[in-house]
Amino acid sequence: MEKMRRMVNEIAYTHNKAHLSPLHRSLVPLLFVSSSLYRLALSLRHFLYQNGFFPIHRLEVPVISVGNLSWGGNGKTPMVEFISLWLAHSGISPLILSRGYGGGDEIKMLQRHLLETPIKLGIGANRAAVAGHFIQKYGYTDSRKSSWYEKQDSLDSGKIGVVVLDDAMQHWSLWRDLNIVMVNGLTFRGNLQLLPLGPLREPWTALRRADVVVIHHADLVSEHILKDIESMIQRIKASIPIFLTKMDPTCLFEVGVINDKIPLTAIHKTTILCLSAIGSAESFVKLIQKMGASYVDRVDFSDHHAFLAKDMELIRARLGELESKFGSKPIVIVTEKDYDRDPEILKQLYPFKVFVLCSTLKVVPYRGGTKDSFKKFIKDQLKLQVPAGH
Repeated sequence: MEKMRRMVNEIAYTHNKAHLSPLHRSLVPLLFVSSSLYRLALSLRHFLYQNGFFPIHRLEVPVISVGNLSWGGNGKTPMVEFISLWLAHSGISPLILSRGYGGGDEIKMLQRHLLETPIKLGIGANRAAVAGHFIQKYGYTDSRKSSWYEKQDSLDSGKIGVVVLDDAMQHWSLWRDLNIVMVNGLTFRGNLQLLPLGPLREPWTALRRADVVVIHHADLVSEHILKDIESMIQRIKASIPIFLTKMDPTCLFEVGVINDKIPLTAIHKTTILCLSAIGSAESFVKLIQKMGASYVDRVDFSDHHAFLAKDMELIRARLGELESKFGSKPIVIVTEKDYDRDPEILKQLYPFKVFVLCSTLKVVPYRGGTKDSFKKFIKDQLKLQVPAGH
């Protein structure tokens, strides 16, 4: 199954079919038929929602959707965390709603990050029902009208002021007041085909439903590519605001010693093996390469892959090769998402050290777009009463 996922991924991000191997090309007709059926089902579903055959539920509080058009690595969950923390610091109690698929690794990471905050997490495919349950349990407050002191009272009492939907571009059953669409700057094009032939969940024309587009991993691509992405977006929706973001490494911790923070300088001039099962392994590897390691190798699996004992054997063999080649033990580095999926199995790599890279989402200044202007855009779009300086 993992081999098949790799092949499908390679097809999705190969622009010229002539560059595919005969085995890859043999899969294209089947993927084309599947993609056509997916397009038909997508169009029918959209038609049924647009014309009232399927209900669209409205909540008592503003709803922010953070979604994307392609699979994995677009920065949706880090953006959800960024927005939710800002809202909480501004006196508004947010509720994050997630479907919780893929083994729940992103949810586990959010739970760990938000452990001592007033932010609530709701998990379930029927997000309208989950939201209704939380609002009934904790109550809600109108964050567009209440004063700072009323917000603080609501925050203390747990009343919900805003709902933030994680991965919700295609979740049409819930009305949203703001649509944020994340785009991966490293893999924004692919082959421009719908799943499973390509990486797209919807055609690029779906950007017409977006209120703002955020180009993620902007620090890892050239200005020329950024301009290409910007032009492509503006051809679909000329007036849409565009912001840039990146993942900013903050520290490391060793598997099994989570509370001891290790400075990023610990991997300077070392041999590193990047191990990941995320949507954009390339961005992870590029981050590590920028951090001063003497040599960086990689082992990639498909997004949300659950590491198995046989995977650990493969990785240990690679580590042994690196140790023989360079004369010292290499260090394994994984993402937080990979760590939270299964912390225990990573201990099987002992005596090799396994470090976890911690990063936070940052807004990259670009053409007047800054962290403050991004927050102001959200505040203005939702008409939130947020005090100055937040």
